Amino acid sequence: MTRKNRQSNDGTTECSDVPGRAGTLHKTAIGVLPRRARGAWVFNRILEILPAVCLATGMAWAAESLFIGEWKLDPSKSRMPDEMKVQSMGGNRYAFDFGGGAEMILLDGSDQPGYGGTLLSVKAEAPDTWIVERKKGGRLLLKATWKLSKDGSTLTDYYREFESDGSTLSMDYVYQRTAGGSGFAADWQSIKETMNTPFLMQVKEFQGDGLSFITPSEQETKNVKFDGKEYPNEGPKADRGASSSIRRVDERTLVITDKAGGKVTDTEEIELSADLKTLTITVHIAGRDKPNVMVFERK
Repeated sequence: MTRKNRQSNDGTTECSDVPGRAGTLHKTAIGVLPRRARGAWVFNRILEILPAVCLATGMAWAAESLFIGEWKLDPSKSRMPDEMKVQSMGGNRYAFDFGGGAEMILLDGSDQPGYGGTLLSVKAEAPDTWIVERKKGGRLLLKATWKLSKDGSTLTDYYREFESDGSTLSMDYVYQRTAGGSGFAADWQSIKETMNTPFLMQVKEFQGDGLSFITPSEQETKNVKFDGKEYPNEGPKADRGASSSIRRVDERTLVITDKAGGKVTDTEEIELSADLKTLTITVHIAGRDKPNVMVFERK
């Protein structure tokens, strides 16, 4: 192919390309430049834009890094409402629903199949006292002592959860009867929750541009990145198939969406105070009207 010059409409001269020929002219928005000159101009523009891109990226990570640190729950400012249902099925048999579906249990204190491969037992120690225990793999996971008030309107739950490292999570709940049944059989809604054990959370960097939310007592870690993708939860107590994703609302507000089996189980609104000393996590659990509000102070 030979080079051919032709006159353009605006009077400039254009040259058709010759393969392998450096310095061929090209019409551009800024005039007529040789190919090498045009390449240099593009490179210079990249150098001009790059600092702005890096600045924006740096600002985004700076916002995310504000959350990094160790946090301790302030029980006096937190609310973790709970719901449970106990239904009498007759013949000393009851259906217990703690939020994971009904479990049919004979009230004789024996270990019986429960959800998640656990064994559940319930024993009537006295007319106003039930003992609830859950085990798995031969290990006691939790023990709850239920005390019914004389008028049957409230139930106090002394809840103790035993961790594999030997530690104990201690909480006391006071429930109010909202519907159904008599005695322990009722729909129960907590009106007071008292955390007796220090509850800690750590937030660390994850793979350079993400965050890890670690709760040692629950032995669970949520690794998330700001790319719209879901990342599997990790740790001995993480539910199989559970995953989390995160998005940024602004520099001090994040939202985590938790899923299990492809379905949303809850969303967590994470808000950092202006002085960066308080972290408030509002958890909206699927199927529940009242959210958990957990207030953490920076250690």
